[in-house]
Amino acid sequence: MKPYFILLLFSNILFSQELPKVSSGTIERIENFKSKFVTKRNIDIWLPSDYSKTKKYAVLYMHDGQMLYDANQTWNKQAWEVDDVMAKLIKEHSIHDVIVVGIWNGGETRHFDYFPQKPFEMLTKKQQDSIYNLERSAGVKLFNGKVSSDNYLKFIVKELKPIIDKKYAVHKDMEHTFIAGSSMGGLISMYAICEYPKVFGGAACLSTHWPGIFQVENNPIPNAFYQYLKMKLPNPTNHKLYFDFGTATLDALYEPLQNEVDLIMKQKGYDSNHWMTQKFEGENHSELSWQKRLHIPFQFLFGN
Repeated sequence: MKPYFILLLFSNILFSQELPKVSSGTIERIENFKSKFVTKRNIDIWLPSDYSKTKKYAVLYMHDGQMLYDANQTWNKQAWEVDDVMAKLIKEHSIHDVIVVGIWNGGETRHFDYFPQKPFEMLTKKQQDSIYNLERSAGVKLFNGKVSSDNYLKFIVKELKPIIDKKYAVHKDMEHTFIAGSSMGGLISMYAICEYPKVFGGAACLSTHWPGIFQVENNPIPNAFYQYLKMKLPNPTNHKLYFDFGTATLDALYEPLQNEVDLIMKQKGYDSNHWMTQKFEGENHSELSWQKRLHIPFQFLFGN
């Protein structure tokens, strides 16, 4: 099994239950959040070191929350190091005040939680069945349940966001509410801003996994995503979308697919103030790669 397949497999596993250690700010946890829509999972909220109830903060919801902070707790000893990146940008006065809501993935539910549901339902029954029969590795299904990302988004919008809005000193409006993730997390971030354009004002989609599976040839999924985006991209004058990709390991699949998405972005009226796509030569599909460039989407979304 190639290393990036191992990464995708084991990033699904729920590891340490200890609070992650951060170099700046503090982590508060909602443990085993119980939802009507998804399996229970931890929520790790990062607050900057100068967090104050007297101020108002933007909110960034991030997927794969167990991989965001403290590499000592992750399966591969890599993390996004969101606390480091955010703290540096805040110190430089490069971004507005923001808190980060890290949503742990559901382990074995990750692929069907994150796979955009309406594009999947645009596929024929034969195509859907073929995809459901795919294996991640010998004897291990890629999807071990029905695609249900509409429920995952309902969990964020209808259950989690009201709690965050009530407990923390945050702006509740679309202009200050953002969502971000990588790989499948990039897909679900794209889907979130399209499905809930009145909730999310911006999305950062790093190494967006446009194939949806692990092959591009004879794969109907990217075209379904293109058709969906043509119909559902939000208003280009008051939403921001960031995409990127590397050129190594799994990211090597992405450039031609992202190029098609970029054409759609232009057709739908997005300009450089509201849309950015970046290519990172030599970078692979890993937390270390995403961490190195995370300041770019953060500045794009939250820049002063």
